[in-house]
Amino acid sequence: MKNYSALQHSLFISLVFSFLVACVLVLGQYVEKVQIMLLISIPVIFIITFFYTNYIFTHFLSVKNVREIFPGKEPRGSKESNSHINNALPTAEEGEAWTKRQIKEIERLKDLEKYRKEFVGNVSHELKTPIFNIQGYILTLLEGAIDDSKINKLYLQRTEKSIDRMISIVEDLESITRLESGELKLKYEVFDIVKMVEDVFELEQMLANEHKITMGFGNKPVKPIFVHADKKKITEVITNLIVNSIKYGKKKGFVKVSFFDNGNKIFVEVRDNGIGIDKKNLHRIFERFYRIDKSRSREQGGTGLGLSIVKHIIEAHKQTIEVKSLIDKGTSFTFTLEKAPELK
Repeated sequence: MKNYSALQHSLFISLVFSFLVACVLVLGQYVEKVQIMLLISIPVIFIITFFYTNYIFTHFLSVKNVREIFPGKEPRGSKESNSHINNALPTAEEGEAWTKRQIKEIERLKDLEKYRKEFVGNVSHELKTPIFNIQGYILTLLEGAIDDSKINKLYLQRTEKSIDRMISIVEDLESITRLESGELKLKYEVFDIVKMVEDVFELEQMLANEHKITMGFGNKPVKPIFVHADKKKITEVITNLIVNSIKYGKKKGFVKVSFFDNGNKIFVEVRDNGIGIDKKNLHRIFERFYRIDKSRSREQGGTGLGLSIVKHIIEAHKQTIEVKSLIDKGTSFTFTLEKAPELK
């Protein structure tokens, strides 16, 4: 193939060159008898040009020389070129794998879009409720109720509660955003988590009494358990989980906190015997504004962001949290914390 190609090129160049010489001789009329000169010179020029160009192509412009002049390029039709093209084509397995990846990516984008719409809808709904309440109270006061001493103070107090709810929603959203973006830096310190849980029990005792829920330890340690974490944020985690258990507990029920040592980590479990969570809803429990029983959730107050904040705080500590639950049996949240260096 290489020699045949060189022969073709040599023949073509020789014909072209001979034709040009003939044209020059005819047009220039360099000799008196042009026809005789053409008959003699043209064949000679053709033969000389043919052999010279063929020699150049076969000896100096071989496949090897082409590779040196143009690295990475292969002459068209060569075996190496065809092999390279064949290797560049994807196999059936590669094509199938690519298709699966694209399908997964499309499904992921659809899920994100669905989540975005739900999130925007939930935010709007959560903010509408206190806004409409505030509007109703103020309009009532403006229409004359402001002069009624029995009504004006009550409506102003209800307006304040609605404003507080709006502030809580905005602050919780801001906390999640800062945790996700990494703007909120954790302040690690060593502290006794048993003492911290006792403090939370004391703070939430009034709420527990209202719901007739008892709080205590599942296995209170004899000595302190020191962990290495952001004390303020872990207090927020414990508080959210305990308050959640109280609000969704059964009357005369319980909330118990237990600790388990697992080498370099401490497992903290917050367990209750409340209404429980259906298995189909467990995977969504940490989503923003997700409520299992929406009517009861709003009656109990809260922003619907507590568990989402809990998950973000634990993950910011590079730890994990899990949830287990059975309907009418109760729920348990278990998360890990790094044990304090001196206890490892």
